[in-house]
Amino acid sequence: MTERSALTQKDGRVTANGQNGRKVQDEDNRKVGLGKKVTLLRGISIIIGTIIGAGIFISPKGILKHSGSIGMSLVVWIACGVLSLFGALSYAELGTCIKKSGGHYTYIMEAFGPQMAFIRLWADLIAIRPAAMAVISLACGQYILEPLFMPCDIPPLAIKLATAISITSVMYLNSMSVTWTARIQIFLTFSKLLAIAAIIVPGMYQLFKGETTNFENAFDLSKVKLSGMPLAFYSGMYAYAGWFYLNFVTEEVDNPERTVPLAICISMAIVTSCYVLTNVAYYTVMSAEELLASEAVAVTFAEKLMGNFSIAVPVFVALSCYGSMNGCLFALSRMFYVASREGQLPEVLSMIHIRRHTPLPAVIILYPMTMLQLFVGDIYSLLNFMSFLRWLFIGVVVLGLIYLRYTKPDLPRPFKVPLFIPVVFCLTCFFMVFLSLYSDPVNTGIGFAISLTGIPAYYMFIYFNQRAKWLQKALDSFNRTLQIVLMVVPAEQ
Repeated sequence: MTERSALTQKDGRVTANGQNGRKVQDEDNRKVGLGKKVTLLRGISIIIGTIIGAGIFISPKGILKHSGSIGMSLVVWIACGVLSLFGALSYAELGTCIKKSGGHYTYIMEAFGPQMAFIRLWADLIAIRPAAMAVISLACGQYILEPLFMPCDIPPLAIKLATAISITSVMYLNSMSVTWTARIQIFLTFSKLLAIAAIIVPGMYQLFKGETTNFENAFDLSKVKLSGMPLAFYSGMYAYAGWFYLNFVTEEVDNPERTVPLAICISMAIVTSCYVLTNVAYYTVMSAEELLASEAVAVTFAEKLMGNFSIAVPVFVALSCYGSMNGCLFALSRMFYVASREGQLPEVLSMIHIRRHTPLPAVIILYPMTMLQLFVGDIYSLLNFMSFLRWLFIGVVVLGLIYLRYTKPDLPRPFKVPLFIPVVFCLTCFFMVFLSLYSDPVNTGIGFAISLTGIPAYYMFIYFNQRAKWLQKALDSFNRTLQIVLMVVPAEQ
């Protein structure tokens, strides 16, 4: 039986039935759907691989600049790690009591209903995710070309073409195989941990040799300004962002009650240790002034200690960015998949490739938007508009956890955190939202306005969905055509 003959029409869509009405199964007699392929190691690699991008290698200076001294900057790195762990533990509780994929979207849907969830989804789809994907991809494109063009500048068009190839390859990988996506994520996570170890080990060696000049007067409070501390925390929390991505794939996690909390705790311990020790290593060979002046901190560090080996740093940075892109796309495609299943996005997005068992339409939905923003959009302005929205919605999710404790006290909670943890984290998130409003009211206002366009969109597309017959017929036809072209069918329950 061919794949095409396996797709039959029923009720305006294509379903997976054989010639005798039997369900289509692949060569291993598995039903068409997303399997539980995310083990503990793969879960850890998704979280670490997504959190650690280019920042720690290139520009870990936001915290130092705003905190005013080396000692205070290390305190802020540790404090942000602990606060992020509080957020991650709150999400671990949500992930074990609401066993659905989709992350923020699913939890807002469960706590506050479909309208609030749609506004989050709308902002993600039209602006946040394509812009964020384009930015991390641009960093990947730039650093993969750097060794080839040294010491000259790289032509902007070459960066964009390399970026486009990177995005296309990540999309292709995620479309072809869940298993290989996870395996490559593990490899990329180990490669970035190796790069960090290559900084930490020589740095610690210098420290034990007695290179402590830069740590003298580390807590010199003369340059510390209290007004700068909130901005230092803002930079630090941004560096740790990404701990929530495992919650986007909860349905694919093997034994989520154990795996989700364990993967989150192990990952946050590793990332916090790496960030703090990497900064200590930088300070063994660079003063605070040199670190702030450096264009790429890891390259400067490598030039001082390793000579010509510094040419390998851009390659590791590119691999690190590629790992972040891969982890983000793997997780985000599941959010669109779940939103489609909930009836808030076109039905075809919740369908699975009949042979490869990947959510193919949900993976490729970001592709045209990301490419458009890469070549014509002002990505960095969009990110400025949207950075506060991330913290607003994460704060709303954790507020939802507290709300569910009172409205659904009987909900099974295999993993339960003390109430002060979500309360402290929720206050941190809303503090950062108010900080954005105070420090950049124009961009924050524009970002808020973009997200509010989700309200009329919700009523137009979801709430009042009585479409004209000709329009419904056209949409059904488009849906069927896409299914046949992509060879996807609804997942079997």
